[in-house]
Amino acid sequence: MNHSADDASAKVKKPFGFWSTTFLVVANMIGAGVFTTSGFSLADLGDREFVILTWLIGGLVALCGAYSYGQLAQRIAESGGEYLYLSRMVHPLVGFVAGWVSLLAGFTGAIAFAATVFESYALPESIKPAWMQPGMLGITVILIFGALHSLILKVGLRTQNLIVILKIGLLLGFVLYAFAYFPGSWPGMQLATEPTEFSISKMAATLVWISLSFSGFNAAVYIAGEVKDPKRTVPRALLTGTLLVTLFYLLLNVIFIYGASPQATSGQPDVAAVAAKAIGGEALANLIRVIVSIATLSSVSSMLIAGPRVYAKMADDGVFPRWFQASQRQGFEVPVKSIWLQVVLACIIVYFSNIKDQLDYLGFTLSVSAALTVACIFWTQRESETWKDRRLAISIAAVYVAVTLGLAVLSVSDRPLQLWGFTATIFSGVILYSGMKWIGRRP
Repeated sequence: MNHSADDASAKVKKPFGFWSTTFLVVANMIGAGVFTTSGFSLADLGDREFVILTWLIGGLVALCGAYSYGQLAQRIAESGGEYLYLSRMVHPLVGFVAGWVSLLAGFTGAIAFAATVFESYALPESIKPAWMQPGMLGITVILIFGALHSLILKVGLRTQNLIVILKIGLLLGFVLYAFAYFPGSWPGMQLATEPTEFSISKMAATLVWISLSFSGFNAAVYIAGEVKDPKRTVPRALLTGTLLVTLFYLLLNVIFIYGASPQATSGQPDVAAVAAKAIGGEALANLIRVIVSIATLSSVSSMLIAGPRVYAKMADDGVFPRWFQASQRQGFEVPVKSIWLQVVLACIIVYFSNIKDQLDYLGFTLSVSAALTVACIFWTQRESETWKDRRLAISIAAVYVAVTLGLAVLSVSDRPLQLWGFTATIFSGVILYSGMKWIGRRP
């Protein structure tokens, strides 16, 4: 009997523990969205209590998704995310298309967007040197983290963890500072919004935007194969990270929409800075600028960890060029070539595109992919699962699938171009999959 493969796999280290995995979830979730969305939400809903309620609903839906992805990780404790689950539980073609969506939309576009937002906050036009081209700082950040995560993995992970700890610390400091003056010194607390009639359609439309701020709750499943005791650690990390972020989001949004007057924050993209300035002057507004910079920096780093694991898994299965398989480096399985594929694609988008126009398409496409993935729970069962546990898992998955698909349909109803972009993505994935299968069959 040949034990060489087993011996080799046993020697591969797993760098992700519970906290590293949880920090990855937090880093993926907390980006620029939470600092910009509530101004538009207040303009649409007209009542600050409705805004807080909508964020609470968004958090509960994300927790349903985190629980459901944890159930899937207990069924298949390997890296790969949606690609892996849909390939194994539905059909390899469906899984490939989900992986293609991750490459084309999910990670490439999201990394480029985070890097662009980081540059705009960390180096505003007022202090940017004349010789520096737009996108240069964003591209530099992507290249640095690409090198860290591909060449010196442990240093990259420590850097990632430190950035997330710093981000959480600054967010906590901001929240504590703001609430130290609660409620008397908040200008917005002295003013009331005009009575507004509740509208379920407006709340649903607002939830479409807010749900984008919760995307990333599933980050741990992309690296599950490199997590210690993944069937136990991944579900716990998904729920812990999502719950932590949800609590932060609720506290932050109370500050953002009650800190300044409703007239000052309604419809404003920089609602966080407006509220911070109203509560603590320029010093607190500058702190928000630093927090947003760090939040987007950690998003770039975490997505450069998660995304390439999908392409490496696809290469392992022979539906993506095998050149992109992971290789051993310092005792770890590291998808070096997949990381640099991700780096190159993200840098191209930063340099050539204004990706803000793509956010609606990204949200719709990724929502459909996530809902289809969670639906796998309906027809699969994990080992030793009781009927009571299975009934709970199906119920929670049904809530997530129904809400996510409902929001996706709502978002596309008045933006038909999203549907065309989604259709083009699906067809290009089918064509590429057929081509890879044809190449694989050649003698």
